[in-house]
Amino acid sequence: MSTPILTSDRDGAVLTLTLNTAGSLNALSTGMLATLQTTFDGLMTDRSVRAVILRGAGKAFCAGHDLREMTAMRQAPDGGKAAFDALFAQCARMMTTLPRLPQPVIAQVHGIATAAGCQLVASCDLAVAADDTRFGVNGVNIGLFCSTPMVALSRSIGRKAAFEMLTTGRFVDAAEAVELGLINRAVPANDLSNEVATLAQTLADKLGSAVTRGKRAFYEQLEMPLDAAYAHTGRVIAENMLDAQTEAGIAAFLNKETPVWDQ
Repeated sequence: MSTPILTSDRDGAVLTLTLNTAGSLNALSTGMLATLQTTFDGLMTDRSVRAVILRGAGKAFCAGHDLREMTAMRQAPDGGKAAFDALFAQCARMMTTLPRLPQPVIAQVHGIATAAGCQLVASCDLAVAADDTRFGVNGVNIGLFCSTPMVALSRSIGRKAAFEMLTTGRFVDAAEAVELGLINRAVPANDLSNEVATLAQTLADKLGSAVTRGKRAFYEQLEMPLDAAYAHTGRVIAENMLDAQTEAGIAAFLNKETPVWDQ
């Protein structure tokens, strides 16, 4: 029986997905991208999952695209152009699905997160890393500018910092990644799993409909001018106020009680 390239474990409302090709440093092969896409598509309508953890098996989180697979694509009559176009479109679809998921997604990062692996971290809603993790969009070092990883990275950290990483291939450590805003925090490696599990459970304990509504509005308003953003989020929060469970939560707060959600 073959080993699955992506494994899943469920603990209540928290789903943990593990990239499971340690031998390739969990490279984003076409197979891995397809499996992630199928899994994420299924989560779109699964309200029983309220938080997702994404991690990697072995000694690294993710080293980006599978360069051996990409090299093999060059054997096609067109030199690989059609395959490369399809690969990067497939990757873009998977990356853009992450912010559209109804559940918050936490990247649990260790070892390295490079190129499209760094893009994956930047595309997740939250990220916690072991303090010895290194991050890079270092394709330029082998003559391949990380153009697609640039999209997520430049929307996650400052412009000049992103440009420096992209053009120099310089790696940043976990402490600098926190300063840049690429990850939320860095913790000792031995504490990483517990730290992420605690964060995921904290998210899962919130009213799922409120978090889903809020996550969607968060990404929508980022693309809007200020006035439009306030108009949009005003409508969203008014809708939230009409939710019966929100009404119950507010009543519990006013009565100095802990809300109990009927998720």
